[in-house]
Amino acid sequence: MKKVILLLMTIALISCSPTQRTIIAAKKTLKGDWSLNEITYSESGIFDVTLYNDATAECMAGSTWRFIPNNHTGYYTINRCESTGNRNFRFTIPEPDQNGNYSFLFKPIDTKKKSTNGNKGYRMGLDHLDDQVMTWKMTTILEGKPFVITMNFSKI
Repeated sequence: MKKVILLLMTIALISCSPTQRTIIAAKKTLKGDWSLNEITYSESGIFDVTLYNDATAECMAGSTWRFIPNNHTGYYTINRCESTGNRNFRFTIPEPDQNGNYSFLFKPIDTKKKSTNGNKGYRMGLDHLDDQVMTWKMTTILEGKPFVITMNFSKI
């Protein structure tokens, strides 16, 4: 029996591409609780930014995030402002783009795991992920030019 299990595990590892192994490792690293410590912008100035059609960046900073990779779900908790409370989401880390860049995709869901946003989601560049730090970058357009919102997390 042990030989059969070992053989199946070996086949599974061999059949995974390096990209798939990277995504699996990233999900394991992502598992657990994170704090969104800081949100910065590519341009200097004061901006009124609402993230994920939910809360301002000012309110979102300091939120805590839990990622549960085995079912691709999680939630974040806003602790500031009038919009406090938990928000559920479904997430994935898709295959990298043609330049080898990874992204992070998430969709807001309710407690029954049904979309709350017309099945629309959000894509951020997964700029950095290790056991202690994660960085997302989201590019949008401001006055006709790219505007990058950077979200810096730390593992709790």
